[in-house]
Amino acid sequence: METDEDLLTRSIREPEAFELLVVRHSGALHGYLSRRAPGAADDLLAEVWLQAFTGRGTYDVNRGTSRTWLFGVARNVLAAHRRRHERDARALPGNEESSDPWHAIDQRLDAAAVAPLIRHTLAGLPNVERELLLLVAWEQLTPSEAAAVVGIPAGTARSRLHRARTRLRAALDSTPSLSLTGDFA
Repeated sequence: METDEDLLTRSIREPEAFELLVVRHSGALHGYLSRRAPGAADDLLAEVWLQAFTGRGTYDVNRGTSRTWLFGVARNVLAAHRRRHERDARALPGNEESSDPWHAIDQRLDAAAVAPLIRHTLAGLPNVERELLLLVAWEQLTPSEAAAVVGIPAGTARSRLHRARTRLRAALDSTPSLSLTGDFA
């Protein structure tokens, strides 16, 4: 079976080879986008694939796997979407729609009592720490892959991920009868 990196490289000469990458990674990328922008995930996924296809010649195998490259493209598309959304919201007087990306977290947590605490703790984390934590917990990327997505060295990512996990663990430990389990631990 041909690797993703081989397909990406081959797609420069044979554009139809890119289709298998779409098949292999659309589910994971859609999940990433839908957890962060539920109402726009389908459109954003289309934009990710358009940008990835257009920019496939910029992929550098020495900077990480094609999977991390694709998540990096998705992260950039999402950031552009949020900037547009915030700019549009500011331009329309009386627009009460929230641009809070953490609203979707409340809908996915089993313990309603824990949701506000986790949301508050995540919102208080520096952006890079929050993104690293969510890439590892939700997208099941390794810390090194998450580092490549956000564009920082792997060692730096590991220390920031540790710091984020420690903050989240401390917040949960400060609440009686709650403990941190699962992918965040």
